[in-house]
Amino acid sequence: MAKRRAREDEEDEEEKEEDEEEKEDEDEEEDKEEEEEFHEEEEEDVEEETQNEAAEEYEQYRARRIKENMERMKNLGLVELSMKLKPENPRAKGSVRAPPHKKRPSSEDPPRRSSRLTTITPVNYSEGRQRNIREKPPKDMEICIPEGEKPEVYTKEHAEVLGDCKNSWTLLEDGYDEEGMRIYDPYYGKSCHQCRQKTICKHTECSKCKLVQGQFCGDCLYMRYGENVIEAKENPNWICPVCRDICNCSRCRRRKGWAPTGAVYNKVLEIGYKSVAHYLILTHLQKENGDESSGDLTAGSVEPQGGSNGTTEKYSQAEAKEQEPGGCDCEDDDASSHENNPE
Repeated sequence: MAKRRAREDEEDEEEKEEDEEEKEDEDEEEDKEEEEEFHEEEEEDVEEETQNEAAEEYEQYRARRIKENMERMKNLGLVELSMKLKPENPRAKGSVRAPPHKKRPSSEDPPRRSSRLTTITPVNYSEGRQRNIREKPPKDMEICIPEGEKPEVYTKEHAEVLGDCKNSWTLLEDGYDEEGMRIYDPYYGKSCHQCRQKTICKHTECSKCKLVQGQFCGDCLYMRYGENVIEAKENPNWICPVCRDICNCSRCRRRKGWAPTGAVYNKVLEIGYKSVAHYLILTHLQKENGDESSGDLTAGSVEPQGGSNGTTEKYSQAEAKEQEPGGCDCEDDDASSHENNPE
């Protein structure tokens, strides 16, 4: 009996040792996987930074070459010569002259008309097709944002930390030269968390994290969060959208399992919201609560502001900054160029 018990005890100890070894092996494998994922994320960040820097250097080189060529043409007198040789009414490229219309031979006979149709009002088939181009878009205009891996969820606390500004911000001025080109500087410029571009312009500083993620340029802060960068810099207690958990840049949204929004500021402004953040949070809360008004959800500072006041064309140009290479919401980010063209 004693030998059997001893054997059983030995078997139990061996099983325990085997279980411990298996657990240790599993822990080691998990640690290795975490390290590999961490290194992969670091490599992706480094690749993105190098791509952004290369794109910035190329755009600067391209702008410099264009400027030099224009100066050479002016010095050689080619610009004035081309203006003299240019016809007053140049024909558009690809235009084809329409064939001459042949008139039908006139007949002395009276035109054929049905007596039955003389008493009936003529039908206008173009009725309902004409649309006023300057007509304001309906308030229920839909903005299509693709669904992500996880559902997009907001709470009342998110609505309470939405930003506001006392003074409006003028787009396409701060950080732009006399020719309207954006000034990029990979050495002395500051990086914007939203558009990921190093530019010489005003940037915010977060009093909470005090990190690069708290830096937002004036245009991005105004279009995406409805705040004025000057007022944010004057406020020593200002907190960035990342620390407030309302950042809607493509990287932060992907980390949460949400799809990037793309360049939607122009549409958001048209339907009456002051920024993309206000639209995302307030509309989701309205859907969850089944209420059409957002007045009971937030204070008056985060109510939608009405209309675009005839400035949608300029906003659409500023919105193209979201399409820049490396930009956060160039979804998509459909990046095309650094030029200020609408998407």
